Amino acid sequence: MAAKLPKKFRKYREVMQEIMKRGAAIYRDSEGREQLVIKFPYSIDYIHSYAEDSRFFLGLAQGRLYGSECKKCSYVYGTPRAHCMFCGSPTEWKRLPLKGKVHAWTTCQYGSEAFLKETPYNLVLVEFEGVNSLFMSRLKDCKQEDIYIGMPVEARFAKKPEYLVRDVWFVPSKQTPTRRRRKS
Repeated sequence: MAAKLPKKFRKYREVMQEIMKRGAAIYRDSEGREQLVIKFPYSIDYIHSYAEDSRFFLGLAQGRLYGSECKKCSYVYGTPRAHCMFCGSPTEWKRLPLKGKVHAWTTCQYGSEAFLKETPYNLVLVEFEGVNSLFMSRLKDCKQEDIYIGMPVEARFAKKPEYLVRDVWFVPSKQTPTRRRRKS
């Protein structure tokens, strides 16, 4: 007994819907050519070197934040880089404070697979004293309506580091004042 072939479709959107339901569909293009399209799980082990950024990720595992400072013009970066984007000179590692304040923030309603369990989640740009650029991270342990520009925050680190940027996030500082409501 021959297997039943997948259904045929002219619109790619319908092909995708069928694939999600049954795992396979046939797409017929405008010239009448038919293409079998299937859903196929794909996984790959990716070996990646952090190279010059290794100290940043190793620092996260030790509960430290590292940025970089230009040796020539003294510009301090909240995220590390090997060379200054202003003068091109090499930079050196600089330990950053673990406390800062919210410069800007947004709530992400959609996220990559790594953040699906946390969606929606809050992203913040953190300002550190003595640092010229900002550091982007997640803000946890607070409601969206409680976040405000200038809000004091502090870094937290994963207990079991994965050596990924999600090994660090921020939470409101313990002494964070409640947000003042504007008078109308």
